[in-house]
Amino acid sequence: MQLNETLSKYQSSFHEVMKGLHDTSNLKKVDMSKYNEALMVVDVNDTAAFTAWMELQLEGKIGWGGYMEHREIYRRSKHFDGQGEPRSLHLGIDLWAPAGTALYCPLHGVVESFADNAGFANYGPTIIVKHLLDGHTFFTLYGHLSRSSLVGLSIGDQIQRGSAFATLGDNEENGNWPPHLHFQLITDLIGKVGDFPGVAAVSDRALFEKICPDPNLVLNCQ
Repeated sequence: MQLNETLSKYQSSFHEVMKGLHDTSNLKKVDMSKYNEALMVVDVNDTAAFTAWMELQLEGKIGWGGYMEHREIYRRSKHFDGQGEPRSLHLGIDLWAPAGTALYCPLHGVVESFADNAGFANYGPTIIVKHLLDGHTFFTLYGHLSRSSLVGLSIGDQIQRGSAFATLGDNEENGNWPPHLHFQLITDLIGKVGDFPGVAAVSDRALFEKICPDPNLVLNCQ
C-alpha cells in the first residue's frame, strides 16, 4: 500500500493540528493564488496591511488552503528568487490563525530537526517531526512558529499523538507574515536539516508532488 493510501486509511484517526480544525463551521477556505483579484490590491510587502487584510478574510475562523497553489505573493522577498525561475508553487497547506494558537501532533512522532529560519518571508522557527505508519516513514513540517516553541527542544524528543508541542508566532518572529502555520508532508528531506522548501518553481511541480503529498490527508479539513 502506498503512503497516500495509508494516510487515507487512517485519516479519520489523526488528531486535529489546531483545536476546532475538524469542525467545518470553524473553517474558511482562503485563496492566496495569483487569480484572487482582491489579494492583488493588497500591499503584501507591508506586513501590517497584509495582516489586517487576512483578519478581515477570516472573520474569526481558521483559514486554510494552498496546496500546489500558484502564488504571486512571494515576490515580496528575494528569498524566493530562483535560478532563472522564481519559486511560486506552494507545497504545503497554510492554517491562518492568531499568534499563540497551540498546535497538536496529529500522530506519534519524534523530533527530526528544528531551526530558527530567520529572515524576511522565511519560515522563522521551524520543527520537522518524523513519523512511522504501517511501514512508511514520512515527515511533517511546522513553519512560522513562536521562538518559545524551540526552547528546550531536542532532536529525538518523542511527541505523542494529541500533545501540544508548539504555538504560532507573531509577525516579528515568524518571518514577517500574518500569523499562520505552514504544514507540509515530506517523504524525502533531500539532506535538509531544520528546513525544507515550502515553495518551488512551477517547472519542478512533478518532482515535489512525489515527495510532498497533499497535507490534507493528515489535516482532514473539509
